[in-house]
Amino acid sequence: QLQLVESGGEPVQTGGSLKLSCKISGKIANNYCLGWFRQAPGKEREGVAVINRNVGDSYYHDSVKGRFTISQDAGKITVYLQMNSLNSEDTGTYYCAAMRNYCSQQNLLRPQDFDYWGQGTRVGVSS
Repeated sequence: QLQLVESGGEPVQTGGSLKLSCKISGKIANNYCLGWFRQAPGKEREGVAVINRNVGDSYYHDSVKGRFTISQDAGKITVYLQMNSLNSEDTGTYYCAAMRNYCSQQNLLRPQDFDYWGQGTRVGVSS
């Protein structure tokens, strides 16, 4: 059983930056995929970025390519989401998730594939 705890969400102005963190506790195998999803009020949850824990390859939603970067620490127990050039469309609750398998671009469209979720951290972007 894994526990995922997000942090780092806060209000920010348009054009600003934030770095979200997700600390993972419990026994996690190397072939897990870790990801960030977000949900805006009244909208469905959408995949933002995923990374394969072992290989380190990553995939992004088109709307955040070039602005967001997913990474993990050397011990692979914390996953980060660096968010730059934030705009109002980035507002929402951001969730960290883990999947018991390797992932690819298509898993961004399938939150149901993920087995563990954090409680979320809120990001609010305003002008």
